Amino acid sequence: MPGNFLARLKVSPVLCDGAMGTLLYSKGIFINRCYDELNVSQPDLIRGIHHEYLQAGAEVIETNTFGGNAIRLERHGLRDKVHDINFHGARLAKEAAKSFDGWVAGAVGPLGIRIEPLGKTSFQEARDIFREQIAALLEGGVDILILETFGYIDELHQAIHAAREVDPRVPVVAQVTLDEESNCLDGSTPEIFAPRIEEWGADVIGCNCSVGPVTMLDSVERIRAATTLPLSAQPNAGIPRSVEGRNIYLCSPEYMASYARKFVTAGVRLVGGCCGSTPEHIRVMKSALRMTQARARTGDATAKAQPAAPVVASTPLEQRSRLGAKIARGQFVTMVEIVPPKGTNIHKELEGAKFLKTVGVDAINIPDSPRASARMSNQALSLLLQQQAGIEAILHYTCRDRNVLCIQSDLLGAAAIGIRNLICITGDPPKMGGYPDATAVFDVDAIGLVNIVHNLNRGLDIGGNPMGAGTGFVIGIGANPGVPNIDEEIRRFEYKVEAGAEYAVTQPVFDLSLLEAFLRRIEHFKIPVVAGIWPLVSARNAEFMKNELRVSVPESIMDRMTRAASPEAAREEGISIARDMLIAVRNMVQGAQISAPQGRYASAVDVLEALGSSGARAG
Repeated sequence: MPGNFLARLKVSPVLCDGAMGTLLYSKGIFINRCYDELNVSQPDLIRGIHHEYLQAGAEVIETNTFGGNAIRLERHGLRDKVHDINFHGARLAKEAAKSFDGWVAGAVGPLGIRIEPLGKTSFQEARDIFREQIAALLEGGVDILILETFGYIDELHQAIHAAREVDPRVPVVAQVTLDEESNCLDGSTPEIFAPRIEEWGADVIGCNCSVGPVTMLDSVERIRAATTLPLSAQPNAGIPRSVEGRNIYLCSPEYMASYARKFVTAGVRLVGGCCGSTPEHIRVMKSALRMTQARARTGDATAKAQPAAPVVASTPLEQRSRLGAKIARGQFVTMVEIVPPKGTNIHKELEGAKFLKTVGVDAINIPDSPRASARMSNQALSLLLQQQAGIEAILHYTCRDRNVLCIQSDLLGAAAIGIRNLICITGDPPKMGGYPDATAVFDVDAIGLVNIVHNLNRGLDIGGNPMGAGTGFVIGIGANPGVPNIDEEIRRFEYKVEAGAEYAVTQPVFDLSLLEAFLRRIEHFKIPVVAGIWPLVSARNAEFMKNELRVSVPESIMDRMTRAASPEAAREEGISIARDMLIAVRNMVQGAQISAPQGRYASAVDVLEALGSSGARAG
């Protein structure tokens, strides 16, 4: 059976089954259950659904293992059940298909997490997870593999790679999920992803889930022009509509059947259904395929994908901004933080920026809603201060509030209005701020964000598709020398550098020994480090830094702040401590970022005077 599946596709279209989850839900299985685990706990239920689809005319049934990988199962406390769930899922389907002479496809879905370059899970780690699931499915006897609903083609690549490592002979159907413009969730177009998937070794290329038959047909026609491999299409039964709190798929079986014929005419050889489709949909689709003698259009079957435009060379660092030029030349850079106001009045921030420019500060550093507080957009403030004060801004850009599409849009906009300097950070979770019930996004973390920015600098969107001129950002990252798990911090630092980071700014430094140890461990990464310096304003401020922000503040500094006799004396002592720290790190790092607690920009300049008689210009 496995050997003749691909041969059969060349002769006539093959009908796959429909949704598994839709039927399980209709049979009373709540969505908070692990559907894959039902292979073990309720095998008769799963076997019965397979029989329903086979009796409706399906020639291929998929195992109930879409979420059967270690990452998804771990959320249900089933990490150690990967083999059992997938093996039994395959056995159940094989038993059901035996009397119908049908093929069994091992269903493999995405991991449900971000992998590199957008997440911290490496390609190798992802491949190992896929390999574990696929090996169990093949041991259970599946005839083919269907890798489905992949929105990110880098992840699909690892799944294909894993399949080929486990068994180079097994037929592999690789399916992506698409948006209304026929793009993958990472922005890859059919003209981009189809040739890549073919190159990676898939036997069949197609799409499933997505937004319904109409959009999928448009996508299939574009995929057909970009590859000569057999195609597959398994659309949802339309876009779900919320009816009394339930998602209802409104495409009728007859409508789905009409598009099954259109898919075949467009060159699809494996056709079926996804979310919302039922055995009734498959039954009517089977009848439609039997009745029609439509032949797949072949006029464009051998058409080649248009070659991708060449990657744009990144602008040299020294040409991107004045800050970038100083960093490239190895000069000491100075930055002062200006926090956006809680309202719309920027008078204080504007006057502060003008003052800092007059004393020679290189750039102002503008955080993004620090500690998850609601403040003016730091991108808007960056633009206003650059325009009205004439000093470069460094935009903190966080992942907390934005998905990957918004990130790309924001950054393209920032580049268009002249913002050139970034610090890419993950961001404080909402529970730290005054709106703990606010929803966080965190589509990617700082590592993935650096990858996105690095690609934009090379003229590529998040899917690796050419988009013209590069953005020209100077890419900075955050670093914390004082975290308890320093090994994890170093590992993440390495990932950020590999992704394209060009300089790093540390959290406030009060413990010189921690900074020295951190610098020794990262010296081989060869990117400049800017030390964060924070002038404390009171003993309470020092306690906050130590106990709530988890910054290492030595007891000697705590004692100095506690001994201050008055608020003014405490501020002076805080400035003195910051000056001492700046002098101590001056020859270890390539710059200093000075915070201005309570908007006291003069205090920041007082600290910078430790660099020399000419103040900030000493750099």
